[in-house]
Amino acid sequence: MTVRKPAVAGYFYPSDPDQLRSLLAQLIEDVTPKVSATAIVVPHAGYIYSGRTAGRVYGRVRLPRRFIILCPNHTGLGAPLACWATGVWETPLGPVRVDEEMAHHLMEQCTFLVHDTAAHLREHSLEVHLPFLQYLLDDFVFVPICVGTSRMTQLTALAQAIAEVIQSLGEEVLLIASTDMTHYTSAAEAARLDPPAIQCMERLDGPGLYDVVHRQRLTMCGYLPTTVVLMTARELGATRGTLVDYTHSGLVTGDDTSVVSYVGMIIA
Repeated sequence: MTVRKPAVAGYFYPSDPDQLRSLLAQLIEDVTPKVSATAIVVPHAGYIYSGRTAGRVYGRVRLPRRFIILCPNHTGLGAPLACWATGVWETPLGPVRVDEEMAHHLMEQCTFLVHDTAAHLREHSLEVHLPFLQYLLDDFVFVPICVGTSRMTQLTALAQAIAEVIQSLGEEVLLIASTDMTHYTSAAEAARLDPPAIQCMERLDGPGLYDVVHRQRLTMCGYLPTTVVLMTARELGATRGTLVDYTHSGLVTGDDTSVVSYVGMIIA
């Protein structure tokens, strides 16, 4: 069995299970009643910086038992569209099973999407979401997809494939897009740069987000997986993204001159 070991436990989040559970209990804002969602957009920095934003989203949505998590490729390793299609991912809270059935169907529907572990081995931006789900759910399965291509034809093909597979399954699946926003500018500059991208996400305008990022040279690291999720959500009948939280790392460090900004969003 293929096992993916945690790459950033002890760095982005605690490696000790008890400490991790304690931190997650503080970060997750348990809101009732839960809302039904087609997708969510959540950040992937160290929990000290963006964990509360992620927790505010995870604590508000009704969570199914199947997930597709799309993340950016920060390492440059592996295939342009990389699916870890078999086995389990380990975290300090235990193993999480890959949804091999859904992964197989996705790769059948989208020939650009291939089984590839290299893109995932050192990538932090998907791993950091699993402990949130483990804390909230007793059992679940997921498909991990690392998005490294910027070719719109491939992004569109992947979005169409995901929508078709979810519709054919007849089960609830939550899409998760992993992204941070503006990197290493002042907080004021981030607040100026981010709204056009956020507005595209609220409108579920994937091509618009793609164009805004390229035209304005935004440093939104996960715009590619977010573009895919926006297009997929629209195809599945979602109509609107709702901003849950917007923050930046300077509120933790006390330094507003060089920050990374984060959003949390629910799409329904």
